[in-house]
Amino acid sequence: MELKKAMSVSIHSNVLFSLAFLSAGLLSMNAMAEEYFTIKDGELLRPTGYREWVYVGTPVTPNDMNNGKAAFPEHHNVYIDPKSWAHWKETGEFRDGTIIMKELVSVGSKVAVSGNGYFQGEYIGLEATIKSKKHNPNEPGNWAYYSFSTPDHSSITKVAKPFPAASCNACHQSAAADDFVFTQYYPVLRAGKGKGEAASGGFTSTLK
Repeated sequence: MELKKAMSVSIHSNVLFSLAFLSAGLLSMNAMAEEYFTIKDGELLRPTGYREWVYVGTPVTPNDMNNGKAAFPEHHNVYIDPKSWAHWKETGEFRDGTIIMKELVSVGSKVAVSGNGYFQGEYIGLEATIKSKKHNPNEPGNWAYYSFSTPDHSSITKVAKPFPAASCNACHQSAAADDFVFTQYYPVLRAGKGKGEAASGGFTSTLK
C-alpha cells in the first residue's frame, strides 16, 4: 500500500514538473518572440536600450535641399534589434518580430572645423517600425509604424499607437528596396544582406 502511494506521489510530482517545464518553455518562447518590444492593448511600450542595438545609418533630407519644405528635415539615427540583424545577415530577410528604431535629431550647426555640412543638433523625436504577423496581421507586409514624439517635439511618450497603414505603408511599398524597408539608404543593411560573418565588418578588402 505504501509502495503504491509512493509511486502515485512520484508520478504526480513528475507530471507537475513536466507541466511546469512546458509552461516555462512556452513563456520563454513568447518572451523571446517579443524580447525587444512589448505591445499591450494595441499600444507599443517605448523600448529601452536601443542605442546598444546594431546601428544601420543616418539619412537626412534637409530643408535647404528641398525648397524649405522637406517632409523629414531631421537626421534619422536608425537601429535594428540584434536578433533581427543576425537573421538579416544570414538570410537577407527581415524576420517576424523585427523592430527598427529611429531617433530623430535636428540639423544643428552647418559649420565645423572640417568645413560646411549638416551636423546633428538635439534629439527631437523617436519612432519605431515593427514586423509582426501577430500584431499586424492585416497590414501590408505585417509592418506597422509608431511615433513617440510629442507634437512640439519637446519630449516622448511612454506608449504609442500605430499609424494608419495608408499614412506610411504606401510609400514604403512602392519605393523600399527590401520588404518595406529602405535598405538602399542604409549601407550597413545593404552590405550585410545575407553575408554571414562578413556582414560584421573587416572581413573583406573590397568596398563594393
